[in-house]
Amino acid sequence: MQIVRGTSRFLAAGVVFVGLVVAVVGSLGAPLITAVAEQYGVSLAAAQWTLTIPLLSGAIATPLLGRLGSGPRRRTVVLVTLGVVVVGSLLTVVPLPFAVLLVGRAAQGAGLGLTALMMATARDHLDVGRSASTIALLAVASTAGIGVGYPLAGLLTDLAGIRAAYGLGLAVTAAALVVAAIVLPTAPERPVRRVDVRGAVLLTVALLALLLVISQTTLWHQHAGLAAATLAGSLLLLAAWAIIEARTDEPLVDIRLLRRSAGANLVMLTCGVGMYLLLSLITRYVQTPAAAGYGFGLSTFQAGLVLVPFSLLGFVAGRLVPRFRDRYGAGGLLAAGTTVVLTAFPVFALARGHLAGPVIAMSILGFGVGAFFAAMPAVILSEVPAAETAGAMSVNQVVRSVGFSIGSALGGLVLAAHTTEVFPRESGYTEAAWIGAATTAVTLLLITTSARTTSRRTG
Repeated sequence: MQIVRGTSRFLAAGVVFVGLVVAVVGSLGAPLITAVAEQYGVSLAAAQWTLTIPLLSGAIATPLLGRLGSGPRRRTVVLVTLGVVVVGSLLTVVPLPFAVLLVGRAAQGAGLGLTALMMATARDHLDVGRSASTIALLAVASTAGIGVGYPLAGLLTDLAGIRAAYGLGLAVTAAALVVAAIVLPTAPERPVRRVDVRGAVLLTVALLALLLVISQTTLWHQHAGLAAATLAGSLLLLAAWAIIEARTDEPLVDIRLLRRSAGANLVMLTCGVGMYLLLSLITRYVQTPAAAGYGFGLSTFQAGLVLVPFSLLGFVAGRLVPRFRDRYGAGGLLAAGTTVVLTAFPVFALARGHLAGPVIAMSILGFGVGAFFAAMPAVILSEVPAAETAGAMSVNQVVRSVGFSIGSALGGLVLAAHTTEVFPRESGYTEAAWIGAATTAVTLLLITTSARTTSRRTG
């Protein structure tokens, strides 16, 4: 469906704004952990849940919203979800107990599932060229959101406390709700499908167990057996869910479509591990005080500024990818983005004696991540009908969340193994960087192997 050019511009800007807002709100927890612990009188481990909970709720909400938003109720689903996010944002601002803050953060996390619905909206209502560029920008919105959310949250916290930082979340989510109410059209008429409650419950339990166990590095360090058992149980639940969904008439996720994009989702998982591993390593390294024998002792705000080139170059890559897609193909651009990500690891591993080294590595990472995320939707959507856009992209969003969680946990585990007193030895950062490089190299191998297989089939 094509609409008037002027309206098309407003819609494209509106859906990107919503995607950026939910990404910013989702990233607000990371730079505020220490401040939350001090404000509420809780441990750092407890304060860490202000970051973990929105990631968990987002991963759980994403496939459910993807199914609910695949039919004509998409506009209603988006507006109701944004309403929930606004209420959650309000709960993070009001001076109530720590448990209420966690409830608010969980409600904010539900908004992370809206990115797939914004992509479906762009595909349904914009012309082909604008649709492709808008979807690419939505894919890199999470990248831009990190670079915007971190420094702003850090600055507001330093100037006026954590409630000012959470107040930013309330302001932008309220603005997103207003924008969505104005620009979002009614989705095309499609059959209304019932929600597979059984599949939703089973997937929720499986993802909850999986993301909990891979995000809690302390559990792996102190109770490795329990952690391994929980991981195995969550994987078994996911396998059972896949079997049940394949035999369900109206499943939460169409397993046949999932099989078509299985290769792309595997690539997303492995590259997501490496991406977030390096991101977390750099942000932690630059904040380590020089008294540890390395690091630069940057404040929360200063560390956030290190992420600005990450976001800016990621945005630039997202704008460039659609222009070169016809010439090099989405798969070729995906490989190019992965290659750029791969080059960031040795830069950090070998050249971090001066602050310029981590900043350059972060910049390279941002450009590679932006190119990768911008190319990924085209790879998936080439195999998926328009009616299933929301469902297919919601699965990819969940896979990305799992990859990011694994990358964060893996970095924490490697550094913990190199920690003797307060700070890890610098060798831990080197080892973790090379592990991330190996993971990303596997991703590149998967992409090239898939390209060769496709070439043989079509040749």
